[in-house]
Amino acid sequence: MSVISVQGLQSLKGEIKIQGSKNAALPMMAAALLHKGTTVIRGVPRIQDVFCMLGILNSLGCICCMEGNTLIIDASELISAEIPESFVKSMRSSIIAAGALLGRCGCAATSYPGGCSIGKRPIDLHLAAFRALGADISEKEERLMVSARKLTGSPIYFPYPSVGATENAVLAAVKAEGITVIYGAAKEPEIIILCQFLNHMGAEISGIGTSLLTIRGVRALRDTQYTVDGDRIVAGTYLAAVMASGGEITMRGVRPEYMTSALDLAEKMGADIRRFDNDLEVTVYGRPEAASLITGPYPRFPTDLQSPMMAVMSVALGPSRIEETVFEGRFGTAKELQKMGADIIIEGNRAMIQGLWPLQGSRVTAGDLRGGAALVVAGLAAEGRTLVEECRHIERGYEDICRDLQLLGGQLEEWNDKT
Repeated sequence: MSVISVQGLQSLKGEIKIQGSKNAALPMMAAALLHKGTTVIRGVPRIQDVFCMLGILNSLGCICCMEGNTLIIDASELISAEIPESFVKSMRSSIIAAGALLGRCGCAATSYPGGCSIGKRPIDLHLAAFRALGADISEKEERLMVSARKLTGSPIYFPYPSVGATENAVLAAVKAEGITVIYGAAKEPEIIILCQFLNHMGAEISGIGTSLLTIRGVRALRDTQYTVDGDRIVAGTYLAAVMASGGEITMRGVRPEYMTSALDLAEKMGADIRRFDNDLEVTVYGRPEAASLITGPYPRFPTDLQSPMMAVMSVALGPSRIEETVFEGRFGTAKELQKMGADIIIEGNRAMIQGLWPLQGSRVTAGDLRGGAALVVAGLAAEGRTLVEECRHIERGYEDICRDLQLLGGQLEEWNDKT
């Protein structure tokens, strides 16, 4: 069992390069299935979720080679359109391969996805998008079978701006005959990156960055090379880290324009932030001020940063409040923070936090990806040593959170605990 040890009350100082975006790289990897040729993606993070998607691509017949952070995918020949259940159950975002397979092969077989335990995340909007394009969907022995004699462009209406459903709709529509218009599309930066990437491959997508996407179907795509942007959630996690511990850090390779809600909140809480085209400089001295936040679809505050910010609010001056509107299971980390002395009261989808300083080092357990990262952040603001168990969750989204924070002066190490 992997454990991260954090020695708290050490300020952070230094410079790090932010890894490529997980939530952009995964749909780009799925998009490579649409092209009967070679796709090169640079800046791909070496994390568990990426290796899981690589396993899916290999099982479908792709020839993949990852050298450092550069991934080469040859999807000239596919031998299957069935996503193995083992991958689907371990990573929810595997569902996006279904849209690409439907566009490439006219069929796909998958299971209901698994992943982090942060609440219910039904795929009804994904399936509705497939049906709108002309696909038939059936269920057999807990396997979903999606097929279409021909995909035809059509209006798709989303009552909620689901990121995954928008990605699947776009991927399926790229090679559909005619024009597809998606109403109520998600506007997250990862959607923008995916659409720009597809256009670079030869797709015809307009309205990028808005809730109204128009996709004109094309017959074929072309070989391409593309670089993944820096991960805004990883950068937001390290923003939370320096807010919790204090110090001065510089983050390279991330676009501040994609982090506006998180940066604005950090400034309200007392952080001094300088924004550049692809860099951030953050200075924090003293305890952060209390604040309130409400999560929501982009451009509102990202639910993926709610847990790290709860850790920061646990040591802030005064009472803070969080309202979670996306995933009902996001407050699971509160129980672990309470083990460290955090004063948190949960009422439905609201959390009331009375800040105190410092937290107390304890043995805690990561229950999900971002919650695990939040416990590392909390450990930086705790007296003594904090041991974070079940770090496999953290490894799904962070190349090496210990390495990065060590570069900033944090005292962290990871080991296998057999006790």
